[in-house]
Amino acid sequence: MDSSNPASASSGPTARRRTGGRSARVRAQVVEAVGALLLEAGYDGLTVDAVAERAGVHRTTVYRRWRDVGGLLADILDAAADDTWQPPDTGSLEGDLTELNREVYDALAAGHTLTAALIAASFRSAGAADALSRFWENRYERCAAVVDRAAARGEVPAGTAPRALLVSATAPLYHELLLLRSAPDPALPGRAAQAAVAAARAGAFRRTARTPGAAG
Repeated sequence: MDSSNPASASSGPTARRRTGGRSARVRAQVVEAVGALLLEAGYDGLTVDAVAERAGVHRTTVYRRWRDVGGLLADILDAAADDTWQPPDTGSLEGDLTELNREVYDALAAGHTLTAALIAASFRSAGAADALSRFWENRYERCAAVVDRAAARGEVPAGTAPRALLVSATAPLYHELLLLRSAPDPALPGRAAQAAVAAARAGAFRRTARTPGAAG
């Protein structure tokens, strides 16, 4: 799942704006500046003034539109979801999950990436944390088609909960690469996908009243 561009539409000051012209150019410049500064200096080096200078935008424009660092981080995450990305369709559940996992792996295994920086920043900013949750909800909603197709092909039982299966398939990558900081393992995406498929075929993710993501 495309975590290399880490939410769906929100309301309020940081909502996605689909305006064109100068407003769109300013937003693009600011979003690019936020990403660059976050990679260079981390959360502590990210300030409204620094973003304005890097983006070539007057500081009052940034303050008026984004208000603070939390608003800037939320908008870069909202901008990431404003795309046309769709999950792969390889013809098999294991193939689809492996491809999704490879996208996650590529975004995390490189070390100091924007994905990792945004995840770290979400622990320091409530606005970024909310936006990151929206981003993942958006991605899991799009990826539900992978599981629905697999159920239609008879690869997994009818009633398999998409989000529960998808979380199980991707979780080992985040655990190994972000939490444990394990050495990169190119076989990990396929191995995690294979394990999730085996569990799904055994009925581990059948919807029940207590299944997380059962509505997904």
